[in-house]
Amino acid sequence: MSVKRRRREAAPRATDVHPTAIVHPKATLGSGVSVGPYSIIDEPVTIGPRTTIGAHCVIEGRTTIGEDCEIFTGAVIGSVPQDLKFRGEESVLILGDRNKVREYVTINPGTAGGGGKTVIGSDCLLMAYSHVAHDCLIGNHVAIANSAALAGHILVEDRAIIGGLVGIHQFVRVGELAFIGGCSRVVQDIPPYATCVGYPAKVFGLNSEGLRRAGVSNDAKLRLHHAFRVLFHSKLSMSHAIKQVAQDADHCPELHHLLTFIRGSKRGVCRA
Repeated sequence: MSVKRRRREAAPRATDVHPTAIVHPKATLGSGVSVGPYSIIDEPVTIGPRTTIGAHCVIEGRTTIGEDCEIFTGAVIGSVPQDLKFRGEESVLILGDRNKVREYVTINPGTAGGGGKTVIGSDCLLMAYSHVAHDCLIGNHVAIANSAALAGHILVEDRAIIGGLVGIHQFVRVGELAFIGGCSRVVQDIPPYATCVGYPAKVFGLNSEGLRRAGVSNDAKLRLHHAFRVLFHSKLSMSHAIKQVAQDADHCPELHHLLTFIRGSKRGVCRA
């Protein structure tokens, strides 16, 4: 590679704002940010380097978007929460790096009653028409499919997948590497590593494909498979099932996380 080419690629790119877009003077755009036609970037939004904003997007409020994100046509990010208790208090919305926010997605910031912030990690995919409400905490590598709706105060751990048209109740938690099938109604916590589907959602078994993709060891998968049979498919009460499964938890971080998640549930955990 020539010296001139290396210098050209290393140099920060200029921002590219379409003439029809409206960007508030107090908004902060990193180097290489692109803003498409008729989009509106309000005060005091901060957008990280090389992020692209499509046409007709609205980004407002105390919203921070990280590097190398892609925001597609019509997304509305940072508008006031759809919560009747919201009184205009200061709250924030934070998106990490390399997220893809597809067409007409809506994401709201937090409220005073929920900690004051909505946070989405990095490397997430939010498909068209999905909604993330106030005070949600979303991990990394999470996929939310078309028209799924997350009510307020929801926690979604890393690498979870939420299918299309899924509705998740307020204060529900979705565990790491869990998979929720399309059109499910989720009113209780979804255990880590589980495949769940239904109306209401129920546990059907391990998310074997997700575990394989994540590189989870065969030993851990065998221990989790046994644990799922005891926890969700036996006639034992949950407390007795946990005691039986806990004997293997010291030798398996994934199993330890599963039991910690279940013990911390306030809404109860989906059963088979």
